[in-house]
Amino acid sequence: MIEAIREELRQSADKEYKRFQESLIPGLTTMMGVRMPQLRKMAKKIAGGDYAAFLKKADDTCYEELMLQGIVIGYAKMEREEQSRALEHFVPKINNWAICDCSCITYKFMRKDTSYWFAFLERYLSSEREYEIRFALVSMLDHFVTEEYIDRLLNIFNHIDSHAYYVQMAAAWAVSVCYVKFPEKTAAFLQKDTMDTFTHNKSIQKIRESYKVSKEEKDRLLKWKREETGK
Repeated sequence: MIEAIREELRQSADKEYKRFQESLIPGLTTMMGVRMPQLRKMAKKIAGGDYAAFLKKADDTCYEELMLQGIVIGYAKMEREEQSRALEHFVPKINNWAICDCSCITYKFMRKDTSYWFAFLERYLSSEREYEIRFALVSMLDHFVTEEYIDRLLNIFNHIDSHAYYVQMAAAWAVSVCYVKFPEKTAAFLQKDTMDTFTHNKSIQKIRESYKVSKEEKDRLLKWKREETGK
């Protein structure tokens, strides 16, 4: 099974796409160049078969095989306990933003048992590993920007104790998603938040980049930016 998957990856490799992706993901040296639609197609096929064998035998050092692990967990029909174990095994392996973000979006099962999965994600917020914290934040912005969780999310953003770049960018992205869905609450938050200056300003930048935000709102938000020397 694993050899057939590797052969399909080799056959699907695109050198130009490989060069493009490597320019976007710092330090990436193990990519073959398989595009995401093909990886998702393969992941769905794996998820419908002996996915456990694949997760056990996949090569963690290969970008595509690691990506497949992440999205197979999202597609496979597992019980909650099996999903938890699979994520606990996978999350520490995440080593770039693309693996993180493309995997997180597939975890729609988190929306079915929100109390359990929100608590599961919260554990990673105190991690010392950059991509473990990002995993929690991106999963939250993908699946928990709801009336039930908005207040808790905004409070979490105020208490992130990490200046790692990909954590800060995930937090800013999450704030922007919150603003689009809950503009009044998020606007009030931005006027008094305790996020570091970089994350605060990036949050405003990302909100202002959204086509869902009016010009009047964008002008108002610009006034809330902080001087970078205030970091």
